[in-house]
Amino acid sequence: MSTPAIAEQDEFQSRLPNPARFLPEVGTVAGAMTKAVHNGAIPRTTVGLVQLRAGQIVGSTYHTVRQTGNLRKAGETDERITAVASWRDAPYFTDAERVALELVEAVLTPNPCGERVPDELFAKLSAHYDDKALWTLTMAISQICFFIPVALVAKPIPGKPLGKNYSE
Repeated sequence: MSTPAIAEQDEFQSRLPNPARFLPEVGTVAGAMTKAVHNGAIPRTTVGLVQLRAGQIVGSTYHTVRQTGNLRKAGETDERITAVASWRDAPYFTDAERVALELVEAVLTPNPCGERVPDELFAKLSAHYDDKALWTLTMAISQICFFIPVALVAKPIPGKPLGKNYSE
């Protein structure tokens, strides 16, 4: 099975046009979230890995393609990017990255038997991240969660740059 070439992506259509036409304030909110998340408290690659895992969990092609591209631009290896889906047994991640990936899974995966983020997980997080970093990691998950409904409902075109990822 072959994958569509970039030229063939021009045939894809989003379900909705660019939200900036209707809700320009969203750009301000998105910019503020990005600034908050990229405050230097946690590595940008950790943010990207966490957001990639979130996209995988919710089944968003747009987010998985976007975060994969961002991670590649940041110099991440294909092994690390590919292994995000199976991070628990992959040898490519630091302990801090592992607990961050565990957190995004806990937040986005229902737990019928108790808290999604139990005290044990929070203790592991606290061993690797100070309060600012924990808030930053929480906001990184919040940021991707803000955009998940956009991707699932509006279906922006995967692989297209921001501003050009919607049919007009």
